[in-house]
Amino acid sequence: MDLSNENMIHIKNDKIEYLQFKRLLEFDNLVHCYTLSENNVNFKSYSANFDASINKISRALNINRENIVRPIQKHTDCIKNVENSTDKWQNVDNYNNVDGLLTNKVNINLMLSFADCTPILLYDPINKAIGNIHSGWRGTVQKIGQKAVKKMIKDYGSKPENIIACIGPCIGKCHFEVDEDVKDIFEQTFNYFGRNCDIIEKQSNLVKGKQKYHINTTLINRLMLEECGLDKNNIVESGICTVCNSEYMHSYRAQKEKSGRNITLLGMKEEI
Repeated sequence: MDLSNENMIHIKNDKIEYLQFKRLLEFDNLVHCYTLSENNVNFKSYSANFDASINKISRALNINRENIVRPIQKHTDCIKNVENSTDKWQNVDNYNNVDGLLTNKVNINLMLSFADCTPILLYDPINKAIGNIHSGWRGTVQKIGQKAVKKMIKDYGSKPENIIACIGPCIGKCHFEVDEDVKDIFEQTFNYFGRNCDIIEKQSNLVKGKQKYHINTTLINRLMLEECGLDKNNIVESGICTVCNSEYMHSYRAQKEKSGRNITLLGMKEEI
């Protein structure tokens, strides 16, 4: 199956398959991807295929695996700047409880893992700064994507109207089913947008006697990015639900504890 669409391109070879945003491919100095699960690719920590998967994506993107920076993600709103390429991907203790990475340095590749949560890739082409953000439902409620943009503005002098934000494959509204307690959190947190009718959908039938709701986290993240001042035309959505496509990408909602991890990777190369 080809997952390409108006915003994404599906890259296939005999070792690894991954998605790329057409918008980010406009910039020759960027390297990026969202990996798929074909060919036993799995970036779950300590999985049997983790090391081989790192090698596969490094070769495919022509990057040095030693310049990959990878945090220990815990569904926080913690974002860290990466200042130098000596922060190897093995040194995860430097980035414990971190769910967002930013840098304005070249040859540093920011890597985060996903299995339904929302990836947000940020790029300021004027000031040459990037961000890779892991926004699960808890991170979304904590507004980590919005906080990352504000940190880029503060630390790198970025202007929001210049920032490009790409929202990657994640669990769609069609499958993000929650109970009343989680619905209430979203309703209370984002009520000020006046869009709860779009964000939250009440399921028509009870499930085992309980009322369920569906949440649109992609829309929420878009609204928060627009609130920061991003141009709506600079916010690009993958339009891909990880649960609907769990044959091709890891999905915790579909596969439970057996699920592996996909990654997003984003870095800048030296411009020639």
